[in-house]
Amino acid sequence: MAEERRGSWFGFGFCGFGQALGSGRGRQVHSPEPLATPGPGADVCRVSASWSYTAVVTRGGQLQLSGAADGAAGGCRDAWASEALLVVLRAGPADGPGPELQAWAPGSALRGEPLWTHTLVPEAGREDAAGGEPQARPGPEWEVSVGRGRLGTRACDWGRKGRGTRWVSPSLRHGQLGHGTLEAAPEPRLLEALQGLPMAEVAAGGWHSVCVSETGDIYVWGWNESGQLALPTRSLAEDGKTVAREAGRPNEGDSDMRTVGSEDGAPAPFIAIQPFPALLDLPRGAEAARASCGSRHTAVVTRTGELYTWGWGKYGQLGHQDTTSLDRPRRVEYFVDKRLQVRAVSCGLWNTYVYAVEKEESGPPQPRA
Repeated sequence: MAEERRGSWFGFGFCGFGQALGSGRGRQVHSPEPLATPGPGADVCRVSASWSYTAVVTRGGQLQLSGAADGAAGGCRDAWASEALLVVLRAGPADGPGPELQAWAPGSALRGEPLWTHTLVPEAGREDAAGGEPQARPGPEWEVSVGRGRLGTRACDWGRKGRGTRWVSPSLRHGQLGHGTLEAAPEPRLLEALQGLPMAEVAAGGWHSVCVSETGDIYVWGWNESGQLALPTRSLAEDGKTVAREAGRPNEGDSDMRTVGSEDGAPAPFIAIQPFPALLDLPRGAEAARASCGSRHTAVVTRTGELYTWGWGKYGQLGHQDTTSLDRPRRVEYFVDKRLQVRAVSCGLWNTYVYAVEKEESGPPQPRA
């Protein structure tokens, strides 16, 4: 098997607290910049960002915080950052039954004792990843669960129960559970609209949700106030930035206009809340591989390594060299121009982090979207 090419992390968006976006305190980064790594030669494997700070984990197990919270710790496999809690997955004692989940106050600088610790005991005969290591990966501000190809949702305090189930408490008045209502779900509930469709990825933002099927289709639901579902929204139409009301096919070469119309040519209604999953098409029929959500923006990596972003862009978190908000997917041209293939994306509330490697193939750059 060919050795995996080593890549680099990039960041863009809000860094008003001095987060490691490659720029200084009080700045907005409108275009991708190399990530400021914890040390020379550090091989970063995971990035998780909250509003005021960012957690970076290296393959060597070093966790480093930057921004309003600082501190460092070793023996870490993963981390999830929020304003209320910093949840860390650590190796645990050598003679212990398994790795540990630890919750820390972000301002503790990872010193003293964690707020709580939970030991993860692997199921008998279970192998979630190469080497048989149990996987426990904390998610975004609230998250849905994926198990055996079926998608379900739950709202409750953060925790982990059973295979592949993760959750935290959201505000549930924007349809982000996908059940067609605006009510909370006190128990796990299968997302019936997607029953029978095997899912590969799922992500959740402040008030919206996105999932990617095994065939590369994207489904979106929840709040669309800033166009984070890539559906026509009134707020952007009134700004005159992203919506054209005339009927007809959209011009894929025009990155600032989209068609909003029904088959008979009448204007389609604007969508504030999408309570059921809606199928979303990327330009050129691209198939999705990864997805991540910020507070009100969305990022998707395609199977060919392109990055598309849309939604709220006030701080440059869409990576398009400006602060325009978008209610349609738009390719981030920085990675195309630099001949980089995007492999992973992680959205903070108001910023975005991307992992990319150099492309192997030769030839002229791809045409712009």
